[in-house]
Amino acid sequence: MRAWIVRFASLYIFDLVVLLLIGWLTPGVSVGWAAFWAAVILTAATIWLKPLIHRWFRGMAAKSQNRRTKIGEKLVQYGLVFVVALIVWVLVVVLTRVNVSGWFWGYVLPPVALLIAWAIYDLIDDRIEARAGALYDSATARVRGGRSTVDAVAQAPDSPAASAGRRELKDGLTDEQRRMLDEL
Repeated sequence: MRAWIVRFASLYIFDLVVLLLIGWLTPGVSVGWAAFWAAVILTAATIWLKPLIHRWFRGMAAKSQNRRTKIGEKLVQYGLVFVVALIVWVLVVVLTRVNVSGWFWGYVLPPVALLIAWAIYDLIDDRIEARAGALYDSATARVRGGRSTVDAVAQAPDSPAASAGRRELKDGLTDEQRRMLDEL
């Protein structure tokens, strides 16, 4: 549960910034206060709907893969990724108060911006989610009475569950933090 909350929250903040940038930099898109709700829709679509649509389109394209050249296959793959971004963008526009005008500025350029944003997020998502996880752990430690997750894992007996908890905790830490946890 923690992993999904952290992933959703970090992607939500990232998507909120992306939507605001799209609204500010694209003359055919007006986002405004709708960015808060649109970021929820975009985040949910990115986490759950985007992989399903992409897998479905990829399965359809695989049927004719042997009839295409290598360049043709790459073009089909790039086209599929753009179509997925376009579908996600149309859902954001339809389900929110994001206003678009013009075919190019409203329905071609924003999906390209989403593709660029997704590529950037893929490069930095581990660091963002690790930072968000640390903030989440800090907040839950305050709610629970000051005992942090690191303390709870370090004081737990060596059972398979405790070992798995340590491994999960170590995945989001830096090398120095891992070394400190090992010393405990």
